[in-house]
Amino acid sequence: MYTQRVSDAAQLVHGDMYNQRVDPHKNRIGKLTGKIPKGQESPFGDFPRDYNRPCKKTQLSTLGASMMSPRLVSPRPSSESFTPRSQSVTLRKGTGAGGGLAPKTPRKELPVALPPKAGAYAKRPIASSEFRRFYDRGDLPVAIQHASTANKINWKVDIDKLDYHHYLPIFMDGVREKEDPYRFLAVEGVHNMLDRGGSKILPVVPQLIIPIKTALNTRDIEVVTTVLKVLQKLVLAGEMIGEAIVPYYRQILPVLNLFKNSSKNIGDTMDYGQRKRMNLGELIDETLEIFEIHGGEDAFINIKYMIPTYESCSVA
Repeated sequence: MYTQRVSDAAQLVHGDMYNQRVDPHKNRIGKLTGKIPKGQESPFGDFPRDYNRPCKKTQLSTLGASMMSPRLVSPRPSSESFTPRSQSVTLRKGTGAGGGLAPKTPRKELPVALPPKAGAYAKRPIASSEFRRFYDRGDLPVAIQHASTANKINWKVDIDKLDYHHYLPIFMDGVREKEDPYRFLAVEGVHNMLDRGGSKILPVVPQLIIPIKTALNTRDIEVVTTVLKVLQKLVLAGEMIGEAIVPYYRQILPVLNLFKNSSKNIGDTMDYGQRKRMNLGELIDETLEIFEIHGGEDAFINIKYMIPTYESCSVA
């Protein structure tokens, strides 16, 4: 009963994002281009190496044909327009164009090559997570409980009996997944473990930094917003956790500094998706304020060192 109530509470807070209907072909181009890790080719594993697979170039051309605008292709000149050198007509003296006046039309200037883009905001390829590997092997005590309204996570073992040093880093590593069921189980599992963890969370904080840093470095807006919500829940899950994260600001805050000003400017219109908390700039401001409030005396100066544009939220 308690697990069901926790799942229902998490459903109210995170259900709009984690239980939404996902297009099965949404991430197909990302898989073909190597941005998103591929899953197993069948329930029994990958096909043999000698199995004939479709060519990637053919799949990409088929998928991208509808997305790309038609290009203007000049008609190919026919063979009749070309005259071989042996059949050229010899001109009389003074009848050719040689030695005439220079053309009055201005010379066409060659286009200047623009400097290449740095790609600081571009998405990075998402590597396959440990959560995907453990879930495919059947080593995780979780399953999806399908329902008519929204799916829930079904724990096969009581959460209080879990080894947080083993399972919490694995679930945190799966937060960067974008494909279901890995994304849904990893995110909901992390929230459930943080709600019931208590004093077990603080000793595991150093093991969570690398999965958090890896997820933030993908620079995918959907993944970064999910990680920010998990970070807020992590700091508020127990005492001294905010102070324990202060030494790891150098690993966490660079990406937050990059996207700090990524706020929507919609003027006087209504943002109907505000309840989903997908505005990256506002989420970063909320996360930094929580870091400062629960990070102790050295939190603000360390945040200011990594994010110079941040201003303190505490009243002097």
